[in-house]
Parts: sequence; C-alpha cells; structure tokens
Amino acid sequence: MEVPHPPLQEYYATEGDRPEWVRGIFNRTAADYERVESAMAFGTGSWYRRRALQGSGLLPGMRVVDVGVGTGLVAREAAKIVGDPCLVTGIDPSPGMVAHARVPAGVNLLLGMAERIPVADHAADFLSMGYALRHIGDLTAAYAEFYRVLRPGGALCILEITMPDSPLQRALLKAYMRGAVPLLARVVARHSDMPELMRYYWDTIEACVPPAVVMQGIRDAGFTEVTRHIELGVFSEYRARKPLS
Repeated sequence: MEVPHPPLQEYYATEGDRPEWVRGIFNRTAADYERVESAMAFGTGSWYRRRALQGSGLLPGMRVVDVGVGTGLVAREAAKIVGDPCLVTGIDPSPGMVAHARVPAGVNLLLGMAERIPVADHAADFLSMGYALRHIGDLTAAYAEFYRVLRPGGALCILEITMPDSPLQRALLKAYMRGAVPLLARVVARHSDMPELMRYYWDTIEACVPPAVVMQGIRDAGFTEVTRHIELGVFSEYRARKPLS
C-alpha cells in the first residue's frame, strides 16, 4: 500500500480518518466548487483540460472512464472530444460532488473509489483523473484498477498540480494557493468550509509524493510509455499506455 502523502494532522489524525474527512468536506463544498475553481484558474481551466486530454491521445469515439469526476470538469471536455456523452463514465466517492455534477445528458455518473472502480475489465479506451491523485488512499491499488479497466492499448491521463523545481516558483505558488486562494474562496463561496478545502488543497500538493515516485508506480502496475508533460512548471500530465499484450 502506498499513500500519496502522510496524514495531515491539522485536518485529521490518522490515515484511517482521512477518507471520511475528505469525503465530508467535498460533500459540504460541492455547490461552490466550480465557482471557486473558475475564479482561481482565471477561466482557463476548460481550455487546458481539453488540450491535455487531446495531448494524451483522446480521440472521437473512444470510451472514457473519468475517475474523481467531481462536478464534471474533465468529463465535460472528454464528452466534447469523443463526440457522444454516452461514451463517458464518471466515478467519484463524494455523493455531494456527483449530485452537483454538470455534465451533458448521457454521461454515466457512479459512486466509487479509484481503488475499486465499479466498471468491468477492459471497459475503457481512455482513463482520466483530474487533480484527485492526492486524495487516493492507496496509489498501488488505484494504478492496478486503472490497468484493469483499460483495454489493451488504452491510454491513461492523470492531471495534477505538482511542486515546481524552482524555489522562487514554489514560494510564489504557496503564497497564491495557501494565502490568496482561501481568501478568494471566502469571498466567492457560500459555504464556510471552502477556505479550509483550499488550504487543504495546497497542503496535499506540498506533501504529495514526487513525480518520479508517481511515474514508477504507474510503471510497476504494468503501463508502458510513461511520461510526464509539464505546463508552467506546475501542471503535470502523467501519460501512459496499457500494452497490447
């Protein structure tokens, strides 16, 4: 079992407490999530997600499983690319997020975890995860599930915010994510827990296992062509493919 980061005791005491705490805060803030995300990304999020999916090999007609679908930010862009919302399935452990998901009619939304994805073997041509890797309880189990769900030759795309190499960039990112974004959330959001979620968001970025560990874990699960594409020194796209045999 490999966790993405040690327990963050400002929020919960042990790893066993983490799933309930994380699910609870996402449930409570789901109605505000997209409003805050749009403000913190200055409205560029949809463009970036669409470009990242296409860069990772998503094509029209592919069947997609989007793990950690949340309110549907990645799933919406995937549906546009594949051309038929019925080809997209979104999975999330938070009932609140699923209830507030804004996806085209036809997208199938299911409650489930990355470590136990409720779809059949070889169900997808493409599996995506947008900014949820830090919230998984067992990375090893999740990578194995990603491998199981993809058909031979299928593509994997994991989007994450990762720590920049430059100390100056790290300091600037921390000031923005740990300082400015929670203040922005306090103004934009209606639920009082949203600033805490945004602080937690940064703390998980800072504590998360480094990209080299993520990539090795994906390789160990059996994937090949494992690469990491970086935008602005912060936005990582982990790309991989399930072998044909």
